[in-house]
Amino acid sequence: MTTEDGLTEAFLREPRRYTSHQVAYMAGVPVYRARRFWRALGFANVSDDAMEFTDSDVEALKTMLGMVSRGLYDEEHVLLMARSLGRATARLAESQAELGAEALDQAGVPLTERPRAWTRRARRVVPDLERLLVYAWRRQLAASAGRLVDQEKSAVRLAVGFADLVGFTRLSRQITEIELSSLVDSFEGRSADVVTSGGGRVVKTLGDSVLFVSGKSHDAAEIALRLVEAHSKVRNMPELRVGLAVGPVIGRMGDVFGTTVNLASRLTSLALPGTILMDPDMAEELTGDRAFALRAVDRLTVRGLGELVPFTLSRSL
Repeated sequence: MTTEDGLTEAFLREPRRYTSHQVAYMAGVPVYRARRFWRALGFANVSDDAMEFTDSDVEALKTMLGMVSRGLYDEEHVLLMARSLGRATARLAESQAELGAEALDQAGVPLTERPRAWTRRARRVVPDLERLLVYAWRRQLAASAGRLVDQEKSAVRLAVGFADLVGFTRLSRQITEIELSSLVDSFEGRSADVVTSGGGRVVKTLGDSVLFVSGKSHDAAEIALRLVEAHSKVRNMPELRVGLAVGPVIGRMGDVFGTTVNLASRLTSLALPGTILMDPDMAEELTGDRAFALRAVDRLTVRGLGELVPFTLSRSL
């Protein structure tokens, strides 16, 4: 067994012993159908004679097929779910691998010893990470299901916030990769803390931006103010600008879509550095809220959405 094989199986925690045709045969489906599920999870096809698959691969395929045969989902929905799992776990695995590499760097492990060190680390860390992954997923699923129970329509009314760092692309060309990584980690970490502690939900982060939602305009406005305040205290952090809008939002596979989301994004691009710009509907909802000061700005043309008079948001004096 090569060092690479040992490392792979240390993470898989079982030997690879089957070809794709054998996996499909044991699951009772044609290989083309098995590969369709495999690709949905984010994995490329392998050659017919490659012994790449384990007993867990067989069980995973049987599980997905069983969800279809028992009528829990139709096949297209199982494939959608598989794609969602694949995307989420790929990003999670990438971040965990990077953290593992940083730990080996800090421990001073030389490059020639990395494969063995990775193998030892996998055997020690994977069981704990597996337990944490299942725990966090169950908690998140419970929260998501609870939200959906309260929603009787496919489009619900939410406050949407979009925040991004001004001049991030230019700055990324002027600093080292380590400095850039530290800046992104700081931005994403602080943003997540502010959003979740304010009762909102982070939909996604894109390095220099964060998209979040909240069920209340007041909470979304408070989150936006706290985001600007929190990041302004970080040394060398670019200024933040935020766009806010409220209205019907369509949720799909953990993401959000619709005119309200587009409006929040467009308002962000129109906001000045260090400011928060909101749509008239949210301003109307916050009128009379003593926590905030609202000021109408000049009428603006919002690309793809026409003209409107947005409002800036600040704290009341």
